[in-house]
Amino acid sequence: MVRKMHSHLQEVYETVLARDPDQPEFHQAVLEILESLDPVVEAHPEFIASNIYQRVVEPERLIQFRVPWIDDEGAIQVNRGFRIQFNSAIGPYKGGLRFHPSVNLSILKFLAFEQVFKNSLTGLPMGGGKGGSDFNPKGKSNNEVMRFCQAFMTELWRHIGADTDVPAGDIGVGGREIGFLYGQYRKLANEFTGVLTGKGLQYGGSLIRPEATGYGLVYLMREILAVDGETFEGKKVAISGSGNVAQFAAEKVTQLGGKVVTLSDSSGFIHDDDGIDSDELMWIQEMKNVRRGRIKEYAEHRGYEYTPRDKELDHNPLWQTHVDIALPCATQNELNGIDAQNLVDNGVRYAGEGANMPCTPDAVDVFHANDVKFAPGKAANAGGVSTSGLEMSQNSQRMPWSRAEVDARLDAIMVGIHEKAFNTARKYGQPGNYVFGANIAGFLKVAESMHAQGSWG
Repeated sequence: MVRKMHSHLQEVYETVLARDPDQPEFHQAVLEILESLDPVVEAHPEFIASNIYQRVVEPERLIQFRVPWIDDEGAIQVNRGFRIQFNSAIGPYKGGLRFHPSVNLSILKFLAFEQVFKNSLTGLPMGGGKGGSDFNPKGKSNNEVMRFCQAFMTELWRHIGADTDVPAGDIGVGGREIGFLYGQYRKLANEFTGVLTGKGLQYGGSLIRPEATGYGLVYLMREILAVDGETFEGKKVAISGSGNVAQFAAEKVTQLGGKVVTLSDSSGFIHDDDGIDSDELMWIQEMKNVRRGRIKEYAEHRGYEYTPRDKELDHNPLWQTHVDIALPCATQNELNGIDAQNLVDNGVRYAGEGANMPCTPDAVDVFHANDVKFAPGKAANAGGVSTSGLEMSQNSQRMPWSRAEVDARLDAIMVGIHEKAFNTARKYGQPGNYVFGANIAGFLKVAESMHAQGSWG
């Protein structure tokens, strides 16, 4: 449902639809921002005069390339590679690389567009970008993944740099892939520089980086709970996914006294109403990260409830559990309006997006209509890119920071993001609406920078 917007914003949105009619995820991300900006249009007529709104929805540069690589049978395979350099008004492009069969221009443009405002909220000097490939690392040997990464970087390296564009990992791109990508970049560029983040600690990575998105999500939710005089202590938390974000969100929730009762992967989900404790979570981390197993193995190992995924259902049974807090950490549009209503009916009071845009617009509407405090991804999952920014700072200084120092800086950034979103929402007449507050706060910094830099900003 498209809400009534200022006529200028409506024109911008219609232009996006006309130019790229086959990019629904990008349309969704653009609409979600534009629907919040009526107060900005009224307060800043100069943005219309300099056409900021039209410029901010168009990427500065869109790169697509062929990636030929050789599999273990000696056959040449071909994938597509992408890099979307969306906006550099406040710093070099920054955003992850995603290797997954679903990767296409619509998904990457939505991710890059979101990244612009997420990075703005961190307060760090980072623009927004995203990239990746339709390559699927699942089922590939280490040598096949290495050869693909080397082929991918053979084209990408000419478009990136420590002060130009600094990619990181995302779905399908973990420490193994970053290592292969960095090795090829170093060979081609003949330099050792902080051009990628998420690197291994041995060659310039940062402590806390694997944990950062999950930890940051929980730090932000802690601040939202505190506004109501609440804490995580004793609260039941539903988490989807079982990758880095989900694992470390679960770890931090458990440390703060909460009970994580669900985790999932693409095959199904586990449910333990007593809470997955620290020892059990360590077993899951070893199973997912080392053996690359499926979440079903945990259920078999511990004798707990497992529900296989039924793609024919119009809802996800995971969200029918009785919980206080929901943290979707798997993928975009995984939680729809029916799921949100099921959560409301089962007592949920808080929700935060650990993944990028995991809640559909209908789901967000349901949360708002039922007074569920909802934290959008551009605020809630900004911990990962924040710590990537801290890794960039350490690389520039050639000085590693301790775990405690990085964690403290991450915590402070997430507290700052909460303050910006909370105070902005209150200032513009929608107290408690974190979507509204985060959208306006993130947009204003970018728009003001673009306006100050003239027509090329």
